Amino acid sequence: MRSLPDLHRSLVDIVSTMNRPENDAAMLDKAGLALERALFPLLVLVERLGPIGVVDLAGRVGRDHTTVSRQVARLEELGLVQRRAGQADRRVREAVITPQGKAATDAVDAARGRMALALFRDWSPGEFDDLVRLMRKFADGLGEAAEERAS
Repeated sequence: MRSLPDLHRSLVDIVSTMNRPENDAAMLDKAGLALERALFPLLVLVERLGPIGVVDLAGRVGRDHTTVSRQVARLEELGLVQRRAGQADRRVREAVITPQGKAATDAVDAARGRMALALFRDWSPGEFDDLVRLMRKFADGLGEAAEERAS
């Protein structure tokens, strides 16, 4: 696997590009949403993974749980998420998406789709399908490795 350094450089480039604040700003603008940029990834994760506890959410975005708790409270004030007692553990507060929050993430998904069409315009359908299949395999492998380390 002599290509591992190339894979690592590619992943660093991808993550660096995706984490640029101007990318989130462009996505929000194309979705027609006026939302604080720091709240954007939290809203998407609550919609994709919710109900989700604040500690889990904080770990997924690499932020302190007290900061994420304040940000989730802000999303709740905006009517985009609702906090409730956890289903498995009533002591844990979980965030769940509201219909207004789901409409916002649907708008983001539509904007992301329009942006992706431009990005992949020169790819063949087969190349795109291969990328999706291999990325899913990679993501699943990362998830399994993380679970093993946590055990």
